[in-house]
Amino acid sequence: MGVGRGMKFASQAELNPEMKLVAICDTWEEKLYPTAKKLKIAAYSDFDEFLNHDMEAVILANYFHQHAPFAIKALRAGLHVMSETSACHTISEGIDLIRAVEETGKIYMFAENYPYMKFNQEMKRVYQTGDIGTFMYGEAEYIHPMSADTINKLSPGINHWRNWIPATYYCTHTLAPIMFITDTWPTKVSAHIIQHREDDPVSSLTARSNDASSIMILHMDNGAVVKLLQTYLRGEGKWVRIHGSRGHIENMRHGDRDIVRLTREQYHQEVNTPEEQIYKSEFPQQAEKAEMTGHGGGDFFMNFHFAEAIKNNKDPYLDVYRAVAMSIVGPLAYRSALSNSESIDVPDFRDNTMRKKYENDHWSPDPERRHKGQPWPSIEGQLDISVKALNYAKENWKEIGYEGNLIIYLGRYLWHSTY
Repeated sequence: MGVGRGMKFASQAELNPEMKLVAICDTWEEKLYPTAKKLKIAAYSDFDEFLNHDMEAVILANYFHQHAPFAIKALRAGLHVMSETSACHTISEGIDLIRAVEETGKIYMFAENYPYMKFNQEMKRVYQTGDIGTFMYGEAEYIHPMSADTINKLSPGINHWRNWIPATYYCTHTLAPIMFITDTWPTKVSAHIIQHREDDPVSSLTARSNDASSIMILHMDNGAVVKLLQTYLRGEGKWVRIHGSRGHIENMRHGDRDIVRLTREQYHQEVNTPEEQIYKSEFPQQAEKAEMTGHGGGDFFMNFHFAEAIKNNKDPYLDVYRAVAMSIVGPLAYRSALSNSESIDVPDFRDNTMRKKYENDHWSPDPERRHKGQPWPSIEGQLDISVKALNYAKENWKEIGYEGNLIIYLGRYLWHSTY
């Protein structure tokens, strides 16, 4: 658990009588020890030492691309694990993670909070009644514009994952609700990349070397088609739409997003069935506590379902198989985008025979492990960060107390700075 995003989970532990926070771990020692002192818990800057603490489970809120190795180590240390997104950075990591869960018998839960927002839980309830028929088509959007200052403070250092992760990778906020509502799995993906524009006053002041956004088209295992749109465009949005063979349901795209719209045309319904219903969704359980937490209440249900899974020794809905399935769509979609948006199969690793084909697939744009033949974070290849953008980002980083080594290629020259 980290002292950044991890503190969201920590602050909500008191809402669940099944959980007790006993220790935290982070390499950011300047923030770690004051936080631990305030919470009156143990603090560790070494993960291996942290795993030896007397506890039953860990929540991983470290960097996006580093979850799988830490999860595997914790599982093999005999601990239950809940991991933030993404479950794995490479496809081989996903296979290793699945094997670790199977071999240890420990509970693994994916902390993808968007399915547990109020409107998504209501859409799942409606879909499961059969009122809108069989899933045929779906759309989901996760659009999250931010100022340059906010982006830089969330992404301290050139090699921070937010500065280089390809535009397709952050896909679980859109794909997870679709899978959750309809209980379907992805089988194919194709993707298109939306690049930054020079007249964008935000991207021109950040240290990013990736692209702005992506559109994905997926085929699901029941034959349905899905369109996903994410992440850094203008016009903030969290929207999901499900079309079935007998009707459709969606949350409001603008205004109060907890309001849902359900339509069932009269020509195949009983006469007294409303053709359209627009109403405010509600949490199915634990509403008072959920309303107190972030991400539309979704954060509360992460801790809640993790604790329930451990208590009942039963895998949660967001188990390791769904976690890996939705996470590997990101790198597979990026391969599609780099290959003229060709359709690429999404392997189902519940099938053990499928794992052998991909177990050595270490394809990655991570600047710290990238080697010849591996992709750059942008479909344009290696992008140079302007001196103006870098200097602006450095000022933001100083404001949050980040002082680290920066290593970056500017054109053909290696630039190094310590401050």
